[in-house]
Amino acid sequence: MSDLVVENLSLSFGGVMAIKDVSFSVEPGEIYAIIGPNGAGKSTIFNAISRIYRPDAGSISFRGQPLLERKANQIVDLGIARTFQNIELFENATVLDNLLVGRSSKVRTGWVSEWFFTRRVRAEEHAHRRKIEEILDLLDMQHYRYEKVADLAYGARKNVELARALCAEPQLLLLDEPASGLNPEETTDMSFWLKDIKEELGVTVVMVEHDMNLVGRIADRCMALANGQVLAVGSVADVQGDAHVQAAYLGGTV
Repeated sequence: MSDLVVENLSLSFGGVMAIKDVSFSVEPGEIYAIIGPNGAGKSTIFNAISRIYRPDAGSISFRGQPLLERKANQIVDLGIARTFQNIELFENATVLDNLLVGRSSKVRTGWVSEWFFTRRVRAEEHAHRRKIEEILDLLDMQHYRYEKVADLAYGARKNVELARALCAEPQLLLLDEPASGLNPEETTDMSFWLKDIKEELGVTVVMVEHDMNLVGRIADRCMALANGQVLAVGSVADVQGDAHVQAAYLGGTV
Protein backbone atom coordinates (compact mmCIF):
# COMPACT_ATOMS: atom_id res chain seq x y z
CA MET A 1 0.00 0.00 0.00
CA SER A 2 1.25 3.47 -0.88
CA ASP A 3 1.80 5.88 2.02
CA LEU A 4 0.23 8.88 0.29
CA VAL A 5 -2.27 8.77 -2.56
CA VAL A 6 -3.55 11.93 -4.25
CA GLU A 7 -6.18 11.47 -6.94
CA ASN A 8 -7.63 14.02 -9.37
CA LEU A 9 -7.02 16.93 -7.01
CA SER A 10 -8.30 20.32 -8.16
CA LEU A 11 -8.47 23.65 -6.35
CA SER A 12 -9.23 27.17 -7.54
CA PHE A 13 -9.16 30.60 -5.93
CA GLY A 14 -11.64 33.17 -7.20
CA GLY A 15 -11.97 31.38 -10.50
CA VAL A 16 -8.19 30.97 -10.97
CA MET A 17 -7.20 27.30 -11.12
CA ALA A 18 -4.28 26.65 -8.73
CA ILE A 19 -4.10 22.90 -9.33
CA LYS A 20 -6.04 20.84 -11.85
CA ASP A 21 -6.58 17.08 -11.84
CA VAL A 22 -3.33 16.31 -10.00
CA SER A 23 -2.68 12.64 -9.18
CA PHE A 24 0.36 10.94 -7.69
CA SER A 25 1.33 8.38 -5.06
CA VAL A 26 4.28 8.12 -2.67
CA GLU A 27 5.65 4.78 -1.51
CA PRO A 28 6.75 3.93 2.06
CA GLY A 29 10.30 5.07 2.83
CA GLU A 30 10.56 7.13 -0.35
CA ILE A 31 11.93 10.65 -0.79
CA TYR A 32 9.58 12.19 -3.34
CA ALA A 33 10.25 15.64 -4.78
CA ILE A 34 7.74 18.04 -6.31
CA ILE A 35 9.36 20.55 -8.64
CA GLY A 36 8.18 23.32 -10.92
CA PRO A 37 8.33 27.07 -11.57
CA ASN A 38 6.96 29.59 -9.08
CA GLY A 39 3.17 29.54 -9.05
CA ALA A 40 3.01 25.96 -10.32
CA GLY A 41 0.81 24.85 -7.42
CA LYS A 42 3.38 22.95 -5.37
CA SER A 43 2.66 24.50 -1.96
CA THR A 44 -1.08 24.38 -2.71
CA ILE A 45 -0.82 20.59 -2.75
CA PHE A 46 0.86 20.65 0.66
CA ASN A 47 -1.82 22.95 2.02
CA ALA A 48 -4.52 20.60 0.75
CA ILE A 49 -2.82 17.58 2.37
CA SER A 50 -2.46 19.54 5.63
CA ARG A 51 -6.14 20.53 5.42
CA ILE A 52 -5.37 24.24 5.35
CA TYR A 53 -7.21 24.34 2.01
CA ARG A 54 -10.26 22.32 1.00
CA PRO A 55 -9.99 21.06 -2.59
CA ASP A 56 -12.83 21.56 -5.06
CA ALA A 57 -12.49 17.97 -6.25
CA GLY A 58 -10.40 14.85 -5.77
CA SER A 59 -9.27 12.73 -2.84
CA ILE A 60 -6.23 12.37 -0.56
CA SER A 61 -5.45 9.35 1.60
CA PHE A 62 -2.61 8.46 3.94
CA ARG A 63 -2.04 4.75 4.58
CA GLY A 64 -5.61 4.09 3.56
CA GLN A 65 -7.08 6.82 5.78
CA PRO A 66 -9.01 9.55 3.90
CA LEU A 67 -7.70 13.00 4.84
CA LEU A 68 -10.37 15.31 3.47
CA GLU A 69 -12.74 14.21 6.24
CA ARG A 70 -10.24 15.40 8.85
CA LYS A 71 -9.64 18.81 10.35
CA ALA A 72 -6.20 20.44 10.15
CA ASN A 73 -5.44 19.79 13.82
CA GLN A 74 -6.12 16.06 13.34
CA ILE A 75 -3.57 15.54 10.58
CA VAL A 76 -0.57 15.37 12.90
CA ASP A 77 -2.34 12.67 14.94
CA LEU A 78 -2.35 10.49 11.82
CA GLY A 79 1.45 10.77 11.58
CA ILE A 80 1.93 13.70 9.19
CA ALA A 81 4.13 16.71 9.98
CA ARG A 82 5.35 19.59 7.82
CA THR A 83 7.51 22.67 7.50
CA PHE A 84 6.65 25.92 5.69
CA GLN A 85 8.26 28.20 3.10
CA ASN A 86 8.28 31.00 5.67
CA ILE A 87 9.76 29.75 8.92
CA GLU A 88 7.06 29.44 11.60
CA LEU A 89 8.76 29.42 15.03
CA PHE A 90 8.41 31.10 18.42
CA GLU A 91 11.32 33.49 17.98
CA ASN A 92 11.51 34.74 21.57
CA ALA A 93 11.61 31.20 22.95
CA THR A 94 14.58 28.83 23.11
CA VAL A 95 15.22 26.03 20.66
CA LEU A 96 14.31 23.54 23.39
CA ASP A 97 10.99 25.27 24.04
CA ASN A 98 10.17 25.19 20.31
CA LEU A 99 10.93 21.48 20.14
CA LEU A 100 8.73 20.84 23.17
CA VAL A 101 5.90 22.44 21.18
CA GLY A 102 6.57 19.80 18.53
CA ARG A 103 5.82 17.16 21.16
CA SER A 104 2.40 18.61 22.02
CA SER A 105 0.55 16.05 19.90
CA LYS A 106 2.12 13.30 22.02
CA VAL A 107 0.90 14.62 25.37
CA ARG A 108 -1.43 12.08 26.99
CA THR A 109 -1.80 13.48 30.52
CA GLY A 110 -4.59 15.85 31.55
CA TRP A 111 -4.38 19.25 33.21
CA VAL A 112 -5.24 17.83 36.64
CA SER A 113 -2.30 15.42 36.54
CA GLU A 114 -0.06 18.20 35.28
CA TRP A 115 -1.21 20.52 38.07
CA PHE A 116 -0.16 17.97 40.69
CA PHE A 117 2.89 16.92 38.65
CA THR A 118 2.13 13.24 39.16
CA ARG A 119 4.50 10.34 38.54
CA ARG A 120 2.85 9.76 35.17
CA VAL A 121 3.40 13.39 34.19
CA ARG A 122 7.06 13.20 35.22
CA ALA A 123 7.56 9.98 33.25
CA GLU A 124 5.93 11.48 30.16
CA GLU A 125 8.04 14.63 30.41
CA HIS A 126 11.22 12.54 30.61
CA ALA A 127 10.09 10.62 27.51
CA HIS A 128 9.54 13.89 25.63
CA ARG A 129 12.99 15.13 26.63
CA ARG A 130 14.62 11.88 25.48
CA LYS A 131 12.97 12.13 22.07
CA ILE A 132 14.06 15.76 21.72
CA GLU A 133 17.64 14.82 22.60
CA GLU A 134 17.56 12.12 19.91
CA ILE A 135 16.51 14.69 17.32
CA LEU A 136 19.13 17.19 18.48
CA ASP A 137 21.76 14.46 18.12
CA LEU A 138 20.50 13.43 14.67
CA LEU A 139 20.71 17.00 13.34
CA ASP A 140 23.87 17.90 15.28
CA MET A 141 22.08 20.72 17.09
CA GLN A 142 22.98 20.04 20.72
CA HIS A 143 24.83 23.36 21.05
CA TYR A 144 21.67 25.28 20.10
CA ARG A 145 19.56 23.75 22.87
CA TYR A 146 19.24 26.85 25.06
CA GLU A 147 19.71 29.49 22.35
CA LYS A 148 16.86 31.89 21.64
CA VAL A 149 15.56 31.34 18.11
CA ALA A 150 15.68 35.08 17.36
CA ASP A 151 19.46 35.00 17.89
CA LEU A 152 20.08 32.21 15.37
CA ALA A 153 21.22 32.54 11.77
CA TYR A 154 18.69 31.76 9.06
CA GLY A 155 20.10 28.31 8.30
CA ALA A 156 19.97 27.31 11.95
CA ARG A 157 16.34 28.42 12.15
CA LYS A 158 15.51 26.20 9.18
CA ASN A 159 17.06 23.30 11.07
CA VAL A 160 15.02 24.11 14.18
CA GLU A 161 11.81 23.97 12.13
CA LEU A 162 12.85 20.61 10.69
CA ALA A 163 13.69 19.35 14.20
CA ARG A 164 10.33 20.51 15.55
CA ALA A 165 8.49 18.61 12.82
CA LEU A 166 10.51 15.47 13.62
CA CYS A 167 9.63 15.78 17.31
CA ALA A 168 6.06 14.85 16.37
CA GLU A 169 7.44 11.44 15.29
CA PRO A 170 5.86 11.61 11.82
CA GLN A 171 5.54 8.74 9.41
CA LEU A 172 5.17 11.23 6.56
CA LEU A 173 7.17 14.48 6.51
CA LEU A 174 6.20 17.32 4.17
CA LEU A 175 9.08 19.75 3.58
CA ASP A 176 8.31 23.01 1.79
CA GLU A 177 11.58 24.20 0.21
CA PRO A 178 13.95 22.83 2.90
CA ALA A 179 17.04 24.22 1.10
CA SER A 180 15.64 27.70 0.40
CA GLY A 181 18.06 30.36 1.66
CA LEU A 182 20.75 27.87 2.64
CA ASN A 183 24.37 28.20 1.54
CA PRO A 184 26.07 25.26 -0.26
CA GLU A 185 27.53 23.83 2.95
CA GLU A 186 24.18 23.99 4.73
CA THR A 187 22.46 22.41 1.72
CA THR A 188 24.95 19.53 1.80
CA ASP A 189 24.23 19.02 5.50
CA MET A 190 20.52 19.03 4.72
CA SER A 191 20.98 16.29 2.12
CA PHE A 192 22.73 14.07 4.67
CA TRP A 193 20.05 14.71 7.29
CA LEU A 194 17.21 13.91 4.90
CA LYS A 195 18.87 10.60 4.03
CA ASP A 196 19.25 9.86 7.75
CA ILE A 197 15.59 10.75 8.35
CA LYS A 198 14.62 8.27 5.65
CA GLU A 199 17.06 5.49 6.56
CA GLU A 200 17.39 5.76 10.35
CA LEU A 201 13.92 6.96 11.28
CA GLY A 202 12.04 5.23 8.46
CA VAL A 203 10.14 8.40 7.59
CA THR A 204 8.62 8.93 4.15
CA VAL A 205 9.52 12.40 2.83
CA VAL A 206 7.73 14.57 0.28
CA MET A 207 9.51 17.82 -0.47
CA VAL A 208 8.83 20.85 -2.61
CA GLU A 209 12.21 22.11 -3.79
CA HIS A 210 13.81 24.40 -6.38
CA ASP A 211 17.41 23.27 -5.78
CA MET A 212 17.80 20.58 -8.43
CA ASN A 213 21.23 19.59 -7.14
CA LEU A 214 19.61 18.60 -3.84
CA VAL A 215 16.72 16.89 -5.63
CA GLY A 216 19.10 14.93 -7.84
CA ARG A 217 21.20 13.93 -4.84
CA ILE A 218 18.47 12.48 -2.62
CA ALA A 219 15.10 12.07 -4.38
CA ASP A 220 13.96 8.58 -5.37
CA ARG A 221 11.34 10.02 -7.71
CA CYS A 222 9.96 13.41 -8.59
CA MET A 223 6.94 15.07 -10.15
CA ALA A 224 7.09 18.25 -12.21
CA LEU A 225 4.21 20.73 -12.22
CA ALA A 226 3.44 23.82 -14.26
CA ASN A 227 0.30 25.96 -14.21
CA GLY A 228 -1.23 23.57 -11.67
CA GLN A 229 -0.95 20.48 -13.86
CA VAL A 230 1.35 17.46 -13.85
CA LEU A 231 3.96 17.53 -16.61
CA ALA A 232 5.99 14.42 -15.77
CA VAL A 233 6.58 11.82 -13.05
CA GLY A 234 9.56 9.50 -12.76
CA SER A 235 13.23 9.43 -11.88
CA VAL A 236 14.90 12.81 -11.50
CA ALA A 237 16.90 12.26 -14.69
CA ASP A 238 13.83 11.29 -16.70
CA VAL A 239 11.82 14.26 -15.46
CA GLN A 240 14.66 16.71 -16.08
CA GLY A 241 15.00 15.36 -19.62
CA ASP A 242 11.29 15.64 -20.41
CA ALA A 243 10.60 18.15 -23.19
CA HIS A 244 7.51 19.56 -21.48
CA VAL A 245 9.44 20.15 -18.26
CA GLN A 246 12.27 21.87 -20.12
CA ALA A 247 9.80 24.11 -21.92
CA ALA A 248 8.12 25.06 -18.64
CA TYR A 249 11.43 25.98 -17.03
CA LEU A 250 13.01 27.66 -20.05
CA GLY A 251 9.88 29.28 -21.46
CA GLY A 252 10.05 27.51 -24.78
CA THR A 253 7.54 25.31 -26.61
CA VAL A 254 7.44 21.59 -27.26
